[in-house]
Amino acid sequence: MRVTESSNYEAVRNNINRSKTRMESLQQQHSTLKKLNTPSQDPVSSAKVLEMRTDKVNNDQYQMNARLAETFLSNSELALGELADIAMRAKEIAIGQSSGASSNEDTRLGVAEEVKQLFQQSVATANRRVGERYLFGGYKTDRAPVDINGNYQGDGGQSLVEVGRDVFISMNVPGLEAFNSEPKHSNDGRELKSKSETVDPARVPASARELMVDQESGPENINIFKELQNLRIGLLTGDLDTIRDRLDRLDTMHGRLTAMRAKIGSRLQGLQSTSQALERHNVTNAQLSSALEDADMSQVVSDLAKEETVFRSALETSKKLIQPTLLEFLK
Repeated sequence: MRVTESSNYEAVRNNINRSKTRMESLQQQHSTLKKLNTPSQDPVSSAKVLEMRTDKVNNDQYQMNARLAETFLSNSELALGELADIAMRAKEIAIGQSSGASSNEDTRLGVAEEVKQLFQQSVATANRRVGERYLFGGYKTDRAPVDINGNYQGDGGQSLVEVGRDVFISMNVPGLEAFNSEPKHSNDGRELKSKSETVDPARVPASARELMVDQESGPENINIFKELQNLRIGLLTGDLDTIRDRLDRLDTMHGRLTAMRAKIGSRLQGLQSTSQALERHNVTNAQLSSALEDADMSQVVSDLAKEETVFRSALETSKKLIQPTLLEFLK
């Protein structure tokens, strides 16, 4: 078969271009430290890398949500701890003033002022907020949940945040649950009042009417603010029976606040576990992503040096393959 000059030129050009293409790819890996610079280099690995980058962005957002929820829950736990201390102090006062032998009118009037301060402190604690959002207002986070008289003005809404894929956690504790021993039987909250005010018993079936009666005759609700006010009234009027009645009620309220703190503690523990799992997931994704797209620099430098040798050899051999011109022959 006859080999023409044009085929020689074409072969030399193709060999040199292929060598230059490989050198260009190696130089790009050397400068970017990545062996995947375009999806066309490895479509399967590129798709996996993009998926892991998306997971990292989502995990970062989940961690931000978890930190926000942890801030709200931690402050709520501290506020409930202060309310529990207030309830315990009020119980100590009630114990000390429940007997006529250990107290008199002057001492009761003196500690009544302390109970007033405890009440004001409890209202201020219940109106604790983070930034511009109140902690215990439910969905009504833009206004104080408890007024100066101790009446709850919020609702029972719980703000859910996503701290993992399809994992939601409540970042608040409604004051309706925190300040009452039996929220279902509490008169706090407009939605609870409307149930008994708007329903006509004559239009309710007998079975449902019996259920309503059972709910209305359930355990008596105890409200922290009302108990402090009643204790102060008992001290001012010298009513020892009223003072004694506060003992069990304040003890029940203290237990309720402690239980709510434990509930918040379990949520905080869940947040920490979720955050640690997200961090481990990010580390695993980073390792896999590095294995797929990061270049082995020692291998790249070695391949680049080898390709430079190949390129120079291709240039040298091309001189022998291409026939000399007439001018070079005359030299």
